[in-house]
Amino acid sequence: MEGQGDDVEYIDAHSHIWASQPDAAPREFTADQLLRHALPRMVTRTVLIQMSYYRFDNTYMLAAMRRYAGVFSGVAVVDTSSSQLVGEIRKLAGMGVRGFRIQPMGQPSAWLDTPGMTAMWKTCATEGLAVCPLVNADALPSIDRMCGKIPDARVVIDHLARIGIDGQIRDRDVQLLCDLAKHKNVHVKASAFYALGAKRYPYTDLSPLIERVVKAYTPVRVMWATDCPYQVEDGHTYAGSLELVRDRLPFLSAADKEWILRRTAAKVFFNER
Repeated sequence: MEGQGDDVEYIDAHSHIWASQPDAAPREFTADQLLRHALPRMVTRTVLIQMSYYRFDNTYMLAAMRRYAGVFSGVAVVDTSSSQLVGEIRKLAGMGVRGFRIQPMGQPSAWLDTPGMTAMWKTCATEGLAVCPLVNADALPSIDRMCGKIPDARVVIDHLARIGIDGQIRDRDVQLLCDLAKHKNVHVKASAFYALGAKRYPYTDLSPLIERVVKAYTPVRVMWATDCPYQVEDGHTYAGSLELVRDRLPFLSAADKEWILRRTAAKVFFNER
């Protein structure tokens, strides 16, 4: 799986798209723009993550999923305080959404202690959908508690729990993330390399962090992603993100790479066995 054969396919488990937004940087990043980066690198499928500009209106993402059927899966954002929450989750699942993004919004300890969050986790567990937390390491203990209460919920932690976002990769943070591996339905995205650690290509300073995570979770619960368009801004490149996992982590076997670069995301977000 070194990227040369015609049968090679990679899946990017996390990218954003949006139409023109006056205050956005970049101003727009459409599905066509994303595919111009992805397809030349044999990334033939992508998981779209609802962009924050649209809040609970997932229309733009869903339109791209319909237009490029089979190419895009989706992670939506819903209002967990809504009385229609469960119905909305099921409706979106019927439209191809496979996960739901959540984040603490400044409350890393108590953010999951609401009836809406409990309903979301239970519904996702029942429907085979993913809960996708965007968190820093300080929110991992609350996720640990929720996984203990609702162990059948599939959880996908974004961006290695953003460990190293301040330039420091702290052992206690890595251990918190690795400890979550005891819950068999927790997965991790190895992603957003441009934003972590030294924040410089070829990102090999992240190798020890990724190795510990892969060892804790095994490759079948780790998936690669870019976090476009940010991975292709400020001198960073799409190819550089892919190269780290495909070419620069000697502890990964060919079979490991197949899981991390395709099979894990295919199973979680495209319903493949």
